[in-house]
Formats: sequence, C-alpha cells, structure tokens
Amino acid sequence: MDNFNLIMKQPPELPTPSVEQVEQYLRQWDNDAKESSNEKALNRLFRETYPKNTDIGEIIIKASALNDLYGTYVLSLYEMCRHISRLDIDNRLKEGDLTLIEDISCLTISEKTMKFYSFATKYCSHHKPDIFPIYDYYVERVLWHFKKKDNFADFKREELKDYPTFVSVIESFKRFYCLEQFTLKQIDKYLWQLGKELSLIHISEPTRLDV
Repeated sequence: MDNFNLIMKQPPELPTPSVEQVEQYLRQWDNDAKESSNEKALNRLFRETYPKNTDIGEIIIKASALNDLYGTYVLSLYEMCRHISRLDIDNRLKEGDLTLIEDISCLTISEKTMKFYSFATKYCSHHKPDIFPIYDYYVERVLWHFKKKDNFADFKREELKDYPTFVSVIESFKRFYCLEQFTLKQIDKYLWQLGKELSLIHISEPTRLDV
C-alpha cells in the first residue's frame, strides 16, 4: 500500500510544450462549446457593448458576468465596481500598464484590505487580452511544473502573485519553448487547459481557490 501511495503522488509527465501542443489545445478550446461561448460573450460585453470603465452601472454588468461565468469569488461586488470606477483605468488599459492589476486587486472591505488578484487579471484581460494574461491556480501549477522540470526561468512560486513578474515568466516560457508565434491570449488558453488536466491527475497538493 505504501508503494502504491508513493507512485500515485508522483508528478505526472506532461508533454513538453511545443507548437504542436499549443495548436492542439487551441483546437480543443474552439471545440468546447461552453468555454468558447463564454469567452465570446464576455469579449463582446467588455470590448463592444461597454468598453469604458467610468459608469459604475456598466462596470457592475461586466463584473457580474465575469463573476458568474468564472466564479471569481469577489466578496462585495458593488464595492469592487465602485473601486474600479474611481481608479480611472481606461488610459492605463490602453497603455498596457501592468501595475493596474495591483491597484484593482487590492480592495478594502469593512476596514480590512483584501486582494482579488485573479479577478483583476480577468477583468483587464477581457479588455486587452494580448497585454494582460489571466492568472489563476491552473496556470500557476503549469508554470511551476515546468519550472521544476526544465527550469525555463528563475522565479519563486509566490512571485507569480506579482503581476509584472507573472507576465515576464510567461514571456520566458514562450521563448524557452519556441512559442513566440502565439499571442499571450493563446498561451493563456493553452496553460489553463493543461492546468485543469494537471489538477485532475495530480493529487499530491490540496485543491484551493485563488481569487
């Protein structure tokens, strides 16, 4: 029994990232009716229907849709939307200001400051997907898996919660595995799907929520 448990807890062997692997997962994404439909709906809402972020009513509609479809677990959605409306983020989105993620993610509720990092990356990504890649635990696990396997970049796991570092790590991932032909959004889709599979087969870590 002890040997069996030891074998079950070994990290799985994932295919080495390659152009063929990314293309396979992009086709898989396009063929997934739920994921592709959700993405198209949110893209239309964020980029066509309500592209600005000054009217709190429009921000509430976008944040509510994001929260419902992705389960971002923002504890006080209204306070988050009011927070975003006060930050005047439109020019910073346009300029690709990565420090915007930190400013959006830090929210004070009842005199307690909380951080909704994944939500902030998703909110910005649906405005500018090729500038702001999405962070969540699935993506984190894949990056850390290949860091340990191939040492494609020098970083600590907790540093992925620093957004400029996170983006730099993804860019290093692209260069190391010769994936420069893909956009950040395409790499995003690949990493997320691979991370989801990794979470299903790798049982040595407890599941947790990253918001």
